[in-house]
Amino acid sequence: MTANSSLINTVTILSLSATAVYLGLSVFLGFYLGRRKHQTEKWIITWLVFDALIHFTFEGPFVLLSLYGTIKESDHFTASLWKEYAQADKRWGVADPTIVSLEILTVFLDGPLCVILIYAILKKKFYRHYVQLILCVCELYGGWMTFCPEWLTKSENLDTSNVLYLWIYLVFFNGVWVVIPLYLMWHSWVEMKHCMTTSAVVDGGHGTEVTETTTVTTTTSRHKYNTRSTKLE
Repeated sequence: MTANSSLINTVTILSLSATAVYLGLSVFLGFYLGRRKHQTEKWIITWLVFDALIHFTFEGPFVLLSLYGTIKESDHFTASLWKEYAQADKRWGVADPTIVSLEILTVFLDGPLCVILIYAILKKKFYRHYVQLILCVCELYGGWMTFCPEWLTKSENLDTSNVLYLWIYLVFFNGVWVVIPLYLMWHSWVEMKHCMTTSAVVDGGHGTEVTETTTVTTTTSRHKYNTRSTKLE
């Protein structure tokens, strides 16, 4: 009991509190920006704001500190958060090449994609679901490449000995970036299917209209021809 209690320290509380503040800010911005959108879109924008904040302000400093040293050696205040997480996954404290490579992709690709996608949703851009799918694939790829190498090497760098490290740090905080991207991929699938179905119906209706118009025109022409023939006689 004492050992588990000692896991909760000032850095733990501050880190979880910062995440909660980001979540609250994201909900506010998501619902404000999407005030003219329906409920689902508001929550999607909320997630994208949260995602962008995490990528830029949490993972951005991690990349910079890891490129010029290691989290373990750094005295920068942002390193404290990652030192805390590194207790659950040691690779984050020693500038592991795979982790740093993935985080570079996350900060410089996923972060901007979140911003572009928010803009695309608000302005109803045609490329919205294209960007949404790319972002989801990138997030899922990052999760896979973070943990698959560990699974193949018997998870030597992971500490799963307690609830905080296993279920909060490793499972929950990484699982969120699996579950939500999968949902957004399904959402894009449904929306694209709806667009294609609607397009097919419109095309079909237009084709019928053209056929009917052609028939009427042909009938009218025949009527005019017959009228002229009668007059000539």
